[in-house]
Amino acid sequence: MANKRDYYEVLGVDKKATEDEIKRAYRKKAKECHPDLHPGDKQAEERFKELNEANEVLSDPDKRARYDQFGFDDPTQGGNPFGGGGFDFSGMGDIFDTFFGGMGGMGGRRSSNAPTRGNDLRYDLRISFDEAADGCEKTFDFYRMETCEVCHGSGAKAGTSPVTCPTCNGSGQVRTSTGFMTMLRPCSNCGGTGKVIRDKCTSCGGTGRLRKKRTEKIKVPAGIDNGQTLIHSGQGEPGRNGGPNGDLYITISIRPHRLFKRDGYNLLLDFPISFTQAALGAEVDIPTLHGSVKYKIPEGTQNDTEFRIKGQGIPVLRGAGKGDLVVRVRVEIPKRLTEKQKDLLRQFDDTLAGHEYEGRKSFFEKLKNAFN
Repeated sequence: MANKRDYYEVLGVDKKATEDEIKRAYRKKAKECHPDLHPGDKQAEERFKELNEANEVLSDPDKRARYDQFGFDDPTQGGNPFGGGGFDFSGMGDIFDTFFGGMGGMGGRRSSNAPTRGNDLRYDLRISFDEAADGCEKTFDFYRMETCEVCHGSGAKAGTSPVTCPTCNGSGQVRTSTGFMTMLRPCSNCGGTGKVIRDKCTSCGGTGRLRKKRTEKIKVPAGIDNGQTLIHSGQGEPGRNGGPNGDLYITISIRPHRLFKRDGYNLLLDFPISFTQAALGAEVDIPTLHGSVKYKIPEGTQNDTEFRIKGQGIPVLRGAGKGDLVVRVRVEIPKRLTEKQKDLLRQFDDTLAGHEYEGRKSFFEKLKNAFN
């Protein structure tokens, strides 16, 4: 086990990471090296297997607890069958099955033809900001491996069937002896299936499966956020030997909006007003996701002042109510003034005598006191 990396290191999380943190880390890293996105890349394939192994252990509370205590030498997994001050027989069946071929009824051999769950699939669905806020129904195409309709998954040519492997006599395993030790290994002739295909199906080439395009329709709930995932159970790849289908994981990617930004269920908006509107106050039309609303800007509004308009944000996902629209005022200072306009502003400033600039007055008082 010396060449194995620590599972926490594989997922890039701390040993105190929560289940949600582990789940998010796995999904992010699995997406980066998924074999479907890197066809033919052996390093990506090995990395993906490593991630799956780490996630399988760390996402299961019992397995994680054993791993935290024993590391890769978990006595219940055959690493050390006698560890911990007493005998633990929970892994003895597999041990005898491996080394002695299941002698003495100590454990049944695992069937190479046991039902196996199909692979999960992942799809990135890109939607608009408005679609995420209001919810929508989307149709998209994706590819998955499906059972060959010609051979019905057997891999054999029509009119023929797979035959029992002559090397392992259908067991899927062969015994090899080293001195006094006898070990069982998967049969190399049949790949551990116990069957050999003499005449391969011309449609699937003997694999029993074909890559096909599927069309899926999904309802995206209102309020979904960027990076969240919807799961369509049973829409992944078919299982083998009667096993259940995998699931289809649909990760949402949201295009940015030209005006609004999102903060949880609140919307953020930078709204420009003129110097005169800020000084005198004004009634303005504030844009929302569904039209505009009237809002009264009070006199003397300062730059970066925020106003909150209740209920004009994002709907709470699968809940009740909406967030708010938070409007940040951006006071625009006019540029390229004429000489007449500049002169009027100087006259206006003279009439104030500095008394109305409270922030400026406070600053210079602090500055004066700082050097006294």
